[in-house]
Amino acid sequence: MSEVTHYRWDEMPKERVSNSLDRRLITGERMMLAHVYLKKGCIVPRHQHDNEQLTYILEGSLRFWIGEDELDVVDVHAGEVLHIPSYCWHKAEALEDTLDVDIFSPPRQDWIDKTDDYLRSDS
Repeated sequence: MSEVTHYRWDEMPKERVSNSLDRRLITGERMMLAHVYLKKGCIVPRHQHDNEQLTYILEGSLRFWIGEDELDVVDVHAGEVLHIPSYCWHKAEALEDTLDVDIFSPPRQDWIDKTDDYLRSDS
């Protein structure tokens, strides 16, 4: 049986991923929860992953381009949630300073290992 763990966001280390993106991670055996801090204009380049994703906007707003051709555009604002299925191409831009909660299942191994190079270049 796994142990129960209690976390406080303000006590979690904040990782600087790029000049415009920081995050805090909590990882379980089969899911990951992240606070992602994006500065206005931050671009998350088009990518896909095997992880199912829920993005819940706490503050600010993000514009998502969905699909390999990026033809489907969705603006997600504070209080709204976007579900992104496994292997779905997507890209995002922070329309304003934004704090979102990302939930992934299974956990993003590239985020844990810091091999998520697509996020680490400043554009």
